[in-house]
Amino acid sequence: MNAPNTTEITLRSRIDALRTLGRPLDIAHAVGILVPLAVELADQHRQGYQFFVYPGALYEGQDGNFHASQLSAQPPTDPRDAACLPPESRGSLPGTGHASVYAIGAMLYELITLGSVGAGMRRPSELVPGVPAELEMILSKALVSDPSHRPDDLNALAQALYQINASIAAAPPPADVGHLDHDGGFDVDVSLSMLPPAPVGGGRPQVIQGMGAEAPLPPGVQAPPSSGGDNLLAVKARLEADPRPRYVVVKHGMDHGPFSAVELLQQIASHTFEEEDIVRDAVGQSEYTIKDSPDFSPFARHARMGRHEKAERAALHAAVAKESRSTTGKAVFGLVALAALLVGAGIWFMTARGARSDRIAVVEEQAANVESDVGLKVKKKSGGGGVIGKSGGFPMLGGGMSCEAAQNAYVEEMKMGSPQGQADLTAGQFQAVLGNGTYLNACGVPDSTSVRVCAAIQNGRAVGVTVSTSPSSPKINSCLSGRVRAMSFPSHPKLDVTRTTF
Repeated sequence: MNAPNTTEITLRSRIDALRTLGRPLDIAHAVGILVPLAVELADQHRQGYQFFVYPGALYEGQDGNFHASQLSAQPPTDPRDAACLPPESRGSLPGTGHASVYAIGAMLYELITLGSVGAGMRRPSELVPGVPAELEMILSKALVSDPSHRPDDLNALAQALYQINASIAAAPPPADVGHLDHDGGFDVDVSLSMLPPAPVGGGRPQVIQGMGAEAPLPPGVQAPPSSGGDNLLAVKARLEADPRPRYVVVKHGMDHGPFSAVELLQQIASHTFEEEDIVRDAVGQSEYTIKDSPDFSPFARHARMGRHEKAERAALHAAVAKESRSTTGKAVFGLVALAALLVGAGIWFMTARGARSDRIAVVEEQAANVESDVGLKVKKKSGGGGVIGKSGGFPMLGGGMSCEAAQNAYVEEMKMGSPQGQADLTAGQFQAVLGNGTYLNACGVPDSTSVRVCAAIQNGRAVGVTVSTSPSSPKINSCLSGRVRAMSFPSHPKLDVTRTTF
């Protein structure tokens, strides 16, 4: 393997350039890159070498082909590079031919779709028009999660890819293509593939809210209509059909479980686990956050919405009860004031005009004082919009605004002489959520990009978000804004504004 040169182009930099343009590589050029690479890796494995294969460790040589550098001896640090490693390596173990077959499949998937292999991935034919069925079959076999059910013959893989498109790539050495299919008595179990299964009957796979293709339904369970609620019922039925305790949840650095799918759904519904917690699938050899799971994310999203609605109802009931007590107090003070006025009027008729005048002045002053204690209100200057109601004297914002618009729309009603409720939450409590920064990877933010986030938080959710990047990227801004709006923050009825910079 050759030492990397910082001035040379890596396959990762080539993919990043394609992602910036929003233009995946065509299949012919992708095959032209990976066929000679597979042949070279096969020769190195025959010499007894084991290494990591990922785009950041592959440099473009003077012959126009990509070659493994000395970085292949080290595990990757870029999450997208880590997605090209097979599950058995755990990001720390160099691999043999089995691992390199997986890496070639993962890099091919990323080149032609600009997406990474993992939870929520979709079939290339759903993302790119004209992807041959033969290519998807090769990918499904190369991306089998269990190495004992995955081919290891890189020459056979190169020959199979070359047969799909032979117009650019140089022909690889002859190989037994059947070895990739393992027709000689050892079948590849494509049900263990990271690539979603092909739809039955040639139709397109069902997709839940853009979260990726569904796995096949259990025997005896019919596919539901296309409405969102029925899709959730279908996913639930499929999960209930698997009783194995296969899921471990990592929360606050501690492992919980293992759980069956039904047990995990119950834990999510009871808010024990939330969208940011990590799930490890012992059977599929994968790891992802609950919000990135095509199976569990819809249920976690519903649980979060239910939690927010419950908090809002509790706040509304508390506001109604407080207003009721305030109304009763005002009525009592009003009766006292009326009685004082009646007494004053009687005294006025029974005493001399001068004494009557003095008495009336005293009564009026008393009544005015009573009114100021219970009825005088001062409002801040209002601005903006988006207020959908009030709760406990605080305006309730509807969300979907920018951070600045939320601040302008928030008009807190101040009552003279009365306490203003509990103190606002600290900046540290919000930074624990917003400052985490894991959502930057989900939106593909390059290391060279500066990100500024302003979030207006009320009742545990971001009702106003403003994201700016340098250099500016509207696509990244929109993605990060959506991620921040989906986060769960500490709940407080007042509006808090927090800012962070990456």
